[in-house]
Amino acid sequence: VPALATELRFAQRLRKHLEEEQLLDGRYRLQEVPGGRMALPVLEQKLSQLRLPREVPCGLVRIQDPVPSRAARRQTPAQKLRDQLRQLLGQSWSEELERDVPRAWQRHGDLVLLSEDSFRAALWEKLGPALWETVASALGAQRVARRGRVLPDGIRSPSVTLLLGQDGWVEHVDNGIRYTFDVTKCMFSPGNITEKLRVASLPCSGEVLVDLYAGIGYFTLPYLVHAAAAFAHACEWNGHAVEALRRNLALNGVRDRCRVHHGDSRQLELRDVADRVNLGLIPSSEEGWPVACRVLKKDTGGVLHIHHNVETLPAPAPPQLQAERGSPEAQHPTEDCRKGTPGVRIRPEWQRWAEAAATRIQGLLAELHGQLWHTSILHIQAVKSYAPHVHHLVLDLECRPTPP
Repeated sequence: VPALATELRFAQRLRKHLEEEQLLDGRYRLQEVPGGRMALPVLEQKLSQLRLPREVPCGLVRIQDPVPSRAARRQTPAQKLRDQLRQLLGQSWSEELERDVPRAWQRHGDLVLLSEDSFRAALWEKLGPALWETVASALGAQRVARRGRVLPDGIRSPSVTLLLGQDGWVEHVDNGIRYTFDVTKCMFSPGNITEKLRVASLPCSGEVLVDLYAGIGYFTLPYLVHAAAAFAHACEWNGHAVEALRRNLALNGVRDRCRVHHGDSRQLELRDVADRVNLGLIPSSEEGWPVACRVLKKDTGGVLHIHHNVETLPAPAPPQLQAERGSPEAQHPTEDCRKGTPGVRIRPEWQRWAEAAATRIQGLLAELHGQLWHTSILHIQAVKSYAPHVHHLVLDLECRPTPP
């Protein structure tokens, strides 16, 4: 790092001058150098602009091991990345280039996954491969990839380009569960963490789970590792996800408690086995509802966890309707209580969708078994929102056969 070295008695005067001229490199501390002098770091791209006061004797030196300043240690990774790129480009830096630098990204182990609108052509044209090496260095990563649009191929294949590194396999840890997958071939949604935590807390001891859309094990693993499900049937038709799922079952020591069904879950031949069924597909899992009804135990029934994207009107509901539809103030621990996400108002559209789903499932079960079934809404969970006015919900629906 370039610096100006001067005697201690002149250090403050020189610092003030450099600050006024915006030449001081605030990323590093003033440091003592041989000869009892103080070295003040300066911005390398502005060395040609140095105009030194005649009354302050000083000389240009290089600090081999610069010590970061307190301000630099408080920098966010995004700020650090912008500073490194600004220093690399010097006078070529511009506001337009700064707008290309991302403020957020996903991190999976030593790999950083950038959004599709990060680093458009201008920065790449100026820096070439050095751009990705700088990104990795600033963000403390070894590999860099960029996400594209999800492919409309029926299995939501990611369009991900590996920019730095040779291998797309990564490991991600959520709530003590290890997930490994290839970012160039499998999706991973960190936005579902709240639902994975909720699933992990469900009382599933001794139960058999059927997960109709298992992916790499997003929900299968919390059911097995934390919720103590006795056994799981995990269904998935994406071969890349199946490979990751098998690895993840082994990584977490639950391979002997899960059977993987590779193929279209609509063709699943299982019947009368499940205490609980997870239908974790959005925007709608409705095509899996008949299968879910078939795999539920016909004598005792069980619980369905139905994922769906529900559109909500932007206008707020009247206060009276909010209370009737399940606001926190209206919830009571009674048998018929339709509970919702704590602190979140159950909106009328959510309730209407849940009631329609319960009625449809009740009809499917009655048609399948030739007897009446009872369905009751246990819980409506808001997972996350999609702009505008669309929410990813999970309906916990209890389904029981009615005694003759």
